[in-house]
Amino acid sequence: MAQDYGREARWASDTLATLIEGQAVRIAQKNGHRFLALYTGAKTQTARGAVIIAHGRGWAPDVDLYGELRGRIADAGWSTLSIQLPVLPGTAKIADYRDIFPDSRERFALAVDWLRDKGYTRVAIVSHSLGATMANDYLIRQSDRKVGAWVFISILNGLEDMFRIQIPVLDVYAEHDWEVIITGADERSRQIARVPGSQQVLMRGAQHFFEGHREELTQLIVRFLDNVLPAR
Repeated sequence: MAQDYGREARWASDTLATLIEGQAVRIAQKNGHRFLALYTGAKTQTARGAVIIAHGRGWAPDVDLYGELRGRIADAGWSTLSIQLPVLPGTAKIADYRDIFPDSRERFALAVDWLRDKGYTRVAIVSHSLGATMANDYLIRQSDRKVGAWVFISILNGLEDMFRIQIPVLDVYAEHDWEVIITGADERSRQIARVPGSQQVLMRGAQHFFEGHREELTQLIVRFLDNVLPAR
């Protein structure tokens, strides 16, 4: 199933039409496509680092949970770059997205380089649902350690080749999450236990999109990043 660039363009148009906070940037890929990213500088005197925000299946960088996270994390002292990941038609199943993982890998790599070009040496990824699965696919294939920590929230389909990821990770999932995420929690816990600084957190009362728990989620993320990527 081919990428739906038309759908992506509509997401970008809708995002820009309602954008209130942050700076919209376009990042060019090798094929000439320029994907949308939203950069929000930290609201503190000095940024402690930068976070790439990766959305779930078929969404956009300022929608719902992702718009809140990019703003809340910036308020807490970490600059954010919320990126548009590749999308398929609305009829696509999760398994169909495997074919476009090479494109998502390139977008993560370009986002990391964009932040490092701005002077950020402490870079982390915060990803949700299918965006977390895409981040997993990117991280197991890069060895340059440009990313120092990874937060995956309600990751789909479990972890792949966690032994290749030698950076601290935070696994967050909801008490009322999707069944596949809940049943995979024990296996994920065993895998991340091998990496120092990693932890798993079950958020009581929350659902897959963490409605009503987003401030709590933000505080959890920021505490983790401050601990594993302390300011020098």
